[in-house]
Amino acid sequence: MHTKQRPLSPHLQVYRPQITSAMSICHRISGVALAVGALLLTYWLVAAAAGPEAYAGAQSLLGGFFGKLILFAFTLALFYHLCNGIRHLVWDTGHGFDMPNVYRSGYAVMIAAGVLTVLVWLLALIFGGA
Repeated sequence: MHTKQRPLSPHLQVYRPQITSAMSICHRISGVALAVGALLLTYWLVAAAAGPEAYAGAQSLLGGFFGKLILFAFTLALFYHLCNGIRHLVWDTGHGFDMPNVYRSGYAVMIAAGVLTVLVWLLALIFGGA
C-alpha cells in the first residue's frame, strides 16, 4: 500500500521569522514566566507568614544576584505582556492591522516594556534600596 505524501502545516522551518510571529511567541513565553513568577510571589508571601526564619530564607534567595535577575526578568515579562495585551485590545477594535502600524506598534511594545522595566528598577533603587 502506497501512502500519499501529505503537505506539512506551516512551521518555523518553512517561514522566515517576522515581528508578528516573534512577538506572538514572546507573548506566550511571557505568560508562562508570569505564572512562574506568581509561584515565586506565593512562596515569598507564605515564607513571610511562616515566620522570621522562613522569611529570611526567602529574602536571601530572592535578594541575591540570581534572585534579582529573576525578578528583573519577571518585571520585563509583566510589562511586555501588559503592553502587548493593550496592543491586542486595540486590534480588537479593528484598528492597526495595516503592516506599517503592525510594525510600529510591535516596536513600541518592545520599547515601552524595556523603558517601564528600567524605570521601575531605578525607582526601586532610589526609593526602596533594592
